[in-house]
Amino acid sequence: MLPQYQTSRRDLLKSTSAGFGMLALAAMLKSDRAKAATESAKSSLQPKFAHFPPRAKRIIFVFMQGAVSQVDTFEYKPQLQKDHGKTGPEGGKLVGSRFRFRQYGETGSWFSELLPNLATHADKMCWLRGLHTDTPAHPQAVVQLHTGAANATLTRPSMGAWMLYGLGTENQDLPGYVTINPPPNFGGAVNFGSAFLPAHFQGSRINDQGYLPNLKARTDSGIQRRQLDFIQNMNQRFASLPGTPADVEGVIQSYELAFRMQGKVPELLDISDEPQQVLDAYGVRPGPAGSFARQCVMARRLSEAGVRFVEICQPGWDHHNNLHKGLIDRCQSVDQSTAALLTDLEQRGLLDETLVLFGSEFGRQPTSQGEDGRDHNITGYPMFLAGAGVKKGFVYGGTDEYGVRAVEGRMHTNDLHATLLALMGLDHEQLTYPYAGREFRLTDVAGEVKREIFA
Repeated sequence: MLPQYQTSRRDLLKSTSAGFGMLALAAMLKSDRAKAATESAKSSLQPKFAHFPPRAKRIIFVFMQGAVSQVDTFEYKPQLQKDHGKTGPEGGKLVGSRFRFRQYGETGSWFSELLPNLATHADKMCWLRGLHTDTPAHPQAVVQLHTGAANATLTRPSMGAWMLYGLGTENQDLPGYVTINPPPNFGGAVNFGSAFLPAHFQGSRINDQGYLPNLKARTDSGIQRRQLDFIQNMNQRFASLPGTPADVEGVIQSYELAFRMQGKVPELLDISDEPQQVLDAYGVRPGPAGSFARQCVMARRLSEAGVRFVEICQPGWDHHNNLHKGLIDRCQSVDQSTAALLTDLEQRGLLDETLVLFGSEFGRQPTSQGEDGRDHNITGYPMFLAGAGVKKGFVYGGTDEYGVRAVEGRMHTNDLHATLLALMGLDHEQLTYPYAGREFRLTDVAGEVKREIFA
């Protein structure tokens, strides 16, 4: 037995499977392979050089799952209001919004009465109003928004995984990609997975209470480190064998990252140490009603700590019925918190290096569905960006007089991804990964960077 481990022999015996034996443990401790595993685990997540100078260091994606009705929130269409009750150009009865709109800021951006807090940030926003996508089905559209491919037979890596692969992470004690309360359906883990990229590039999933599964240490950190070294030694030997699956390297890296995270993540995700005025500004309160506000606070804390890509999610926007009461409820749940996030980032000097993206997988029609609903619209809908790298108070693209189709500044989901990567300093045509005999990328064989929106 090596002298430095004599005093902990009993603890080691208790915490290690009897089948390993102490002789094997001693041999492991002498080996340099465990150190090699540790160094390997850090290397591919180290910060990497971008293809060109980045305009943003990190992204917070505020995802409104289910499709926000843009003609009731962000897009005032006078002709729609005037022609309420008439037949629309593509059939169906046109239905004007019941909610009052007014203009805000020096830019005169229109917002409905549902979003008074977000409206105060009108002059910070860069609007993409000519978006369109390929499929009106939620599962496929959500997956396309997150991975670039709607109906691919091969599961693709998520947007956050591609960014982590291309740029690494700023904080080696934290995951570079965190998703908070991702949708359990509509693609599930595919939306934050790494697919054929190494496993350590996938998103780390937490809930709105800051709970990360299987993170809490169950033994003394010194003993745990020695256990991990032993396991990593075996993993490293296995990884060196011909034909070993690439996933083994991801396991090695995930073990090391999890060990480092134990000392940092619980404290980081515990928002109870935030000043009360900050919690009040976000609208944090107990229970489900405060879920989205807690997500926003955690997103700011994670971004401030160097996490490269954070996604937060608010479901419940699929208003085929109960549109008006449903919109009041959903908008109240996100308006104050999202506005507070933008304010907080700006006051801390983080908005100049953090890009915030707000939007849904598609939009909704200006025509009625049933008594009080709107159907899906994939041909023209908006998202907004705010923060690093984009023009303030700027509008790119637009839809027709009723909000049905994008007629100018058209921007496909592939274009959105190409543009986001470019803002992070990555050329979407160069960010590739070889798999199954071909080079893959987030934008597949399409995508055009819309440089008109760059600051």
